[in-house]
Amino acid sequence: MVAARLDPIDRKILAELQADGRMTNVELAKRVGISAPPCLRRVRTLEEAGLIRGYHADVNARELGFEVQVFAMVGLDSQAQAELDAFEERCRNWPLVRECHMLNGEVDFILKCVAPDLSTFQNFLTGELLTTPNVASVKTSLVIRCAKDEPGVPFDVLEERLNRSA
Repeated sequence: MVAARLDPIDRKILAELQADGRMTNVELAKRVGISAPPCLRRVRTLEEAGLIRGYHADVNARELGFEVQVFAMVGLDSQAQAELDAFEERCRNWPLVRECHMLNGEVDFILKCVAPDLSTFQNFLTGELLTTPNVASVKTSLVIRCAKDEPGVPFDVLEERLNRSA
């Protein structure tokens, strides 16, 4: 497990940046208890290792006019690797699809989609998703409201686990 190879300062850096990716290196260093130069070196190392994949603004989709959020459960006719790869590539190219996860069980993929209105989503559904080669079925669920939307991972759970195994 990569997390076990990280020291507590690295894990604290990741937790702090996950909570606020806009803080300055000086502020981050102060929060994790080291000086700024080694903190910046550690951040760069975490970025190069792929543990920090990027920095993003958490935009309010509804305030920007994206009133509709839908989860689409997609079943495929074939789960051959080439077919899975082709479907995933299509998902990466559809702007309305914000997340695409392959699942095990009766559903092959779940897609998180956003759209400005229901007719835009319906046009995507009938004109793109349902007409995609290898798509056998699509079931959709419209999101009424979101009770929790936390990015990243729960670092407190990780620390508890690491402390138990030490």
